[in-house]
Amino acid sequence: MTTVPRTVPRTSARISAGTTAYAFAYFTETPSQSGANYGLHLAVSRDGLHWSPLNQNQPVTTPTAGQRGLRDPYIHRRQDGTFVVAATDLKGLGTGPGSQYLHIWDSTDLASFTGYRHVRMHTMNTHIWSPAIFWDAGRREYGIAYSSANGTRDVLMVNYTTDFRTVSAPQVYFDPGSPLLDAGARRPGAGAFSPAGHGFDAWAPGDVGGGAWMPRNQRDHTPPLNAKAGSTVGITDAEYHAMVSRWGLPDWTRLKSWNHPDRFVRHYNGSIRLDTHPFDPHQDQLWRAVTGLAGSGVSFESVNRPGHYLRHSGTQIRLDPVDGTAGFRADATFLRGAGLADPGWTSLRSYNMPTHHLRHSGYVLRLDPVGAASSTTDRQDATFRFVS
Repeated sequence: MTTVPRTVPRTSARISAGTTAYAFAYFTETPSQSGANYGLHLAVSRDGLHWSPLNQNQPVTTPTAGQRGLRDPYIHRRQDGTFVVAATDLKGLGTGPGSQYLHIWDSTDLASFTGYRHVRMHTMNTHIWSPAIFWDAGRREYGIAYSSANGTRDVLMVNYTTDFRTVSAPQVYFDPGSPLLDAGARRPGAGAFSPAGHGFDAWAPGDVGGGAWMPRNQRDHTPPLNAKAGSTVGITDAEYHAMVSRWGLPDWTRLKSWNHPDRFVRHYNGSIRLDTHPFDPHQDQLWRAVTGLAGSGVSFESVNRPGHYLRHSGTQIRLDPVDGTAGFRADATFLRGAGLADPGWTSLRSYNMPTHHLRHSGYVLRLDPVGAASSTTDRQDATFRFVS
């Protein structure tokens, strides 16, 4: 193999003038694997920061060759405006046996995927992890970069192609002298996402070359539910609507805490509390926000315990089965208002205790008489964001 004198690819797709939204490709995992799925997942966003999973966070397609699972899906817009997706051939938590192949799909609009193939990249006795695709204008070819062991350590390798079916011989693309994994970056609008344990961190302002990247507060972004090791691409308004029409937006919501933005409202043995995401069972944080059972406002039905609603009993917040009484319907109804700590967020006032708001205290939810004149902490505790 020869070493190609070239810098690491930092941006893999054009952000065109027609970009009005973003697509995210990923797979899912949770600590105890209740949310693990190694098919291709998609999410969409208007700002590149707040994401809505498509297809109810289920895969839109799944590999049928190799290990029949994927990690690290990479989505790239070709020069002709269509898309290609490449992904690691690996299913599960471990590194598994080293695969010499990548999963690859074509798509015209991300509303359908065609031409699935299992493409061999090399014949070495080593893995192929975390592919990244870029256009090399000088060669008039696409580069597919990935990490593989060169006998001493992992380096960034590259194969070139024009059709993502036949590829050139592998070459060393970048070797910093120490092991290198998951290289590559993307600029999705206002920032960039990078893997962070079981989720993602967001960075800004997005100046790859300026060295001025700063982490954003988790309040400012919400990755797709249980997403791991993904990639983003800019899309047009027509592509956004085609994806939403084909795959559908979630029929559930989550409630994110304003002052603990890594925590979400979930039920646990009948109680309601804030827990740090990710957790298992991950469905405990999923709610169907329906018209208030009292006839106005909103009520929250548990997705994994249908017929059970978030309600108050006195000032205690519980998950209880609906009992058909007017009292239960009133206890389970809340009125949405501008967030007491941030008008762009939401505060939830009790329907039948109208001076009381839903808030957390010690990560446990309760009703308290919180209002505009309350302390800063009380107002922050009573502020949430509806996210998917």
